[in-house]
Amino acid sequence: MGKPAIYTVKQLARLSGVSVRALHHYDEIGLLRPAFIGENRYRYYGREELLRLQDILFHRELGVPLQMIGRLLAQDGRARVEILAEHRAILAGRVERSRQLLETIDRTIAELGGACAMKDKDFYKGFTPEKQAEYENWLVDRFGDGIRERIAESKAKAAALGPDAMAARVAEGEAAALALAGAFKAGATAEDPANDTLLARHHGWIAGMWDRACPPQAYAGLADIYTDHPDFRSHLERHGNGFTDWLATAMKSYAARLAA
Repeated sequence: MGKPAIYTVKQLARLSGVSVRALHHYDEIGLLRPAFIGENRYRYYGREELLRLQDILFHRELGVPLQMIGRLLAQDGRARVEILAEHRAILAGRVERSRQLLETIDRTIAELGGACAMKDKDFYKGFTPEKQAEYENWLVDRFGDGIRERIAESKAKAAALGPDAMAARVAEGEAAALALAGAFKAGATAEDPANDTLLARHHGWIAGMWDRACPPQAYAGLADIYTDHPDFRSHLERHGNGFTDWLATAMKSYAARLAA
């Protein structure tokens, strides 16, 4: 084998697509140190640094805040293959969702071009969970028949959004959840006000999905739904055992601070 490649900061910037300024910042905050600094004061990076930068970019892609990434990398004692497998599973889920959305767009283009007639239910394939009807019945059982009007209103607003806007909202929700999961994995306490920036993003996303204000009491109530419904719990626990309860506590704590 040949001698491992060594890159200057400019060369690494070209290789990775990360700006020189960002690499300098990563060095300054201790997130990505160079392998060594030469007599010319240039930063030099080797294979280990390249792999760490890849980890950083994976976490950034998944919406984890920069200040959380260092703690995650320092505390994660798993083998790199296991970590990559987790990243792959998350990204594979995104690919499948994107595949469904692309099929929906293709069918819509064909419909608009007169090539074929599109079934109404296919307008939102990739957006609506398979168990939508089950969830609706569960909400009715929990909150009474009055919730049906809210459900119908929500579905009508979702229909008016169109595929591109809905896809963007779904992606934002996933990013907001992943950022909170990053705080959870980094050991943040659920009641810590330092989580408020991440929770504000999630709270704002909920309000956007509802297309109306989400008062503190309603946000806290949503936390109960997350913990009470087994499917929501199962979905959230993909981010780590205990994340559902941590998130619910964080949401209620944030709601209490908003209401104060």
